[in-house]
Amino acid sequence: MEEFRIRPGSFARFALAFAGPLLLFFLVCLLLGAILTGSTPAGILIGLLAVAALTCVLLVKHRRMTDGTVVRFSPSSVELIDAQGFVVTLRWPDITRIDTVDTQPAGPRRLGRPGGLRVRTRPLRATGLIGWGTRRVPARIPGWMRARLDAAPVHPVTGMPEVAIPLGEFDPAWEHGAMGAWIRRYRPDLLGG
Repeated sequence: MEEFRIRPGSFARFALAFAGPLLLFFLVCLLLGAILTGSTPAGILIGLLAVAALTCVLLVKHRRMTDGTVVRFSPSSVELIDAQGFVVTLRWPDITRIDTVDTQPAGPRRLGRPGGLRVRTRPLRATGLIGWGTRRVPARIPGWMRARLDAAPVHPVTGMPEVAIPLGEFDPAWEHGAMGAWIRRYRPDLLGG
């Protein structure tokens, strides 16, 4: 068995998914700060401080996620265990393809006023393994996440859901490293050569 963790330096990519909501938050805090203080420069400062505080919260959440998330390769399967309690297992014969995996770090709902500025958190995109596997989900997850998981395709014979493991979140060049070597050893057909 071999374990892999998310590489350091991935925070900027994670934070970029929140760029829209952070911008909206900055604008709201700027306006409120300018109105309450009667000063545009003070409003800008309040907006910047509020966004800096929220960015620190994202940094703590990202650090917790990276410290507690691991992907394990074994002769029988590939398994993802994350800090929230999700466990995804794909047995080698059940992997159907390597493709783009979208991981939604926050609710996909648009924020803002109808007819005005509307923003949402973008999904994190990475290449990874997709196939029919097992998924253990923590008891407490947001409704939007449960609905998204329930909408996943199900294998017509086994009843297993389609699951994905985003290897590119752990190492953008995984195909050329140790994870790629595992796939070449157990499922070389997935890499197409």
